[in-house]
Amino acid sequence: MTQKTDYNLVIVDDHLLVANSLKMLIGMFSGYNVLYHANNGKDLQQKIITEESIPDVILLDVNMPVMNGFETMEWLYKEHPEVKVLALSMDDDEQMVLGMLSRGANGYLLKDIHPDALEIALNEVFEKGYYHSEKVANTLLKSLKPKKEIPTIKLKEHELKFLKLSCSELTYTEIAELMFLSPKTIDNYRSELFKRFQIKNRVGLVIFALKNNLISI
Repeated sequence: MTQKTDYNLVIVDDHLLVANSLKMLIGMFSGYNVLYHANNGKDLQQKIITEESIPDVILLDVNMPVMNGFETMEWLYKEHPEVKVLALSMDDDEQMVLGMLSRGANGYLLKDIHPDALEIALNEVFEKGYYHSEKVANTLLKSLKPKKEIPTIKLKEHELKFLKLSCSELTYTEIAELMFLSPKTIDNYRSELFKRFQIKNRVGLVIFALKNNLISI
């Protein structure tokens, strides 16, 4: 994997000790630069307005006063959808995990994550567009309750092939190569499916495909 020289990162957490520990830890990772720390979502809004650069990725605490992670994620997805977000929490409750991912978070991490796993998570978010630990992946699978009536989903052959490949660990660039298409065409497929199925991200696409029996595991 070829990684850019530096990804700018912001930490949003109301616990200063946690934030400082994360800053020191990330400072040891190659290719990452911590721009600043925000105490909550409202503080982040103010700092994004006053700072000259928008971060590439945000480590976002879920449980915060004033403006929590859910509210902050909704604002980020609306105002800065290009920013990658990894949610942070001590809680692996299913509704919290699904709540953050459904709002557009690129991953959900528990605060007791091993430092090596955190670095892997950051790298995979930029390489694949998302990161899910085994625990979070299991939570997603448990949420896929079968429906009594599953509507018929009609997809063209190339759309179905793209959908199946999107549910793998391949990057969009690799998918384009396998389908002998340009990255722009693949972006158009992705945008069309996101719009048609009212999905915000790749995780939502996987969940949709599983729930509607378009892929199997």
